[in-house]
Amino acid sequence: MTTAYELRCRECGKSYGNQPLSICDDCFSPLEVDFDLDYARSRFTRDAIQSGPLNIWRYRALLPVADSYIPTTPTGLTPLMEAPRLGARIGAKNLYIKNDAVCLPTLSFKDRVVAVALANAVSFGFDTVGCSSTGNLANAVAAGAARLGLKTYILVPGDLEPAKILNTQVYGANLIRIDGNYDHCNRLCSQIAEKYNWGFVNVNLRPYYAEGSKSVGFEIAEQLGWRLPDNVVVPMAGGSLITKIRKAFKELVALGLVADKPVKFFGAQATGCSPITTAVRNGADGIEPQRPNTIARSLAIGNPADGPYAIRAIRDSGGWAEDVSDVEIVSGIQELAETEGVFTETAGGVTTAVTARLYASGRIKADELTVSCITGNGLKTTDVLQGAYEAHEAVRPRMADFAAYIEQQDKLENGRALSLAGAVYAD
Repeated sequence: MTTAYELRCRECGKSYGNQPLSICDDCFSPLEVDFDLDYARSRFTRDAIQSGPLNIWRYRALLPVADSYIPTTPTGLTPLMEAPRLGARIGAKNLYIKNDAVCLPTLSFKDRVVAVALANAVSFGFDTVGCSSTGNLANAVAAGAARLGLKTYILVPGDLEPAKILNTQVYGANLIRIDGNYDHCNRLCSQIAEKYNWGFVNVNLRPYYAEGSKSVGFEIAEQLGWRLPDNVVVPMAGGSLITKIRKAFKELVALGLVADKPVKFFGAQATGCSPITTAVRNGADGIEPQRPNTIARSLAIGNPADGPYAIRAIRDSGGWAEDVSDVEIVSGIQELAETEGVFTETAGGVTTAVTARLYASGRIKADELTVSCITGNGLKTTDVLQGAYEAHEAVRPRMADFAAYIEQQDKLENGRALSLAGAVYAD
């Protein structure tokens, strides 16, 4: 390898150097960035990382960006939080939350992948960038492109959540609603990228974009004191994130930064769009596309590009995959907020509900060190909670009125407790 990294076919191994390309012209398989780990060994050290900036660029020696690129958008290095109260509810004694609900600048893990993709868009000379998106990626591309002064065209499904549409338009992006689902948007983006020679982060820049997800894995290991967890639970849309966290762990092991150990990977999807979990349960190696029908729109990709590789990562690690209903998703959102003070979007509700199920089924043991990945902020999907909470009448600003209100609430709470006890006794 003549440079620190280059594109290679994930199946036949053909080398492509570095260019805006995502598909092998020999076997039509996806391309992936391959790093020269011997070259990285002297640059990617604990000391170098810990003296670096407090964002993903501390790991730039294993991110595909040119040495000459000067990052302008700090993103990543989000909290890894112990979750004892959630753990007590679901039977976990060593549970952590990787909280990308507070990732900057647009409050989702997509800020990571976009930062790396746009660095390459600049290197390749694109003046216009874009993406197909179920919401979070649209937000991240719009914000990142605004910071770099790039023109932006973003295609989204017509039924996307209003908050995510607004959070894209505010950055001045050209947002185009498509009468169809994400898969329709993505196919059209592939044609647009070729016709107009634009840099689409999840089309012709996809291999570079996907590498940004490795920063989640790097951070988990560093925040755990340079060690690997026993389990990682990851939401799946296109399927890339779970594979790249695993790749990050493998690179850390290869470079001697962490001790090697088995890590099980568990995938989480919504039942209304579960092509990867369905394949895992059925023992299949390939994906049977589905038509999405779920409130978890950020995961609503019926034909995931990295689906077969996500299946392989789960199966090879000894992990598993589960999907949960829309009702369980909302409950997961509420449970994470009530126990740990983290307000997540629907994808995080999926991850939380699936994590609980994995403990209940015994697939994850109580004492095992488990990281549950929360990838987006609940302020983007408040529509799913409409009607979930009662709106009380305003209380007059008098102590007597406040005391009467508290007394009424106590009676209601006692009544609910008695009703629940009666139902349990009847059973």
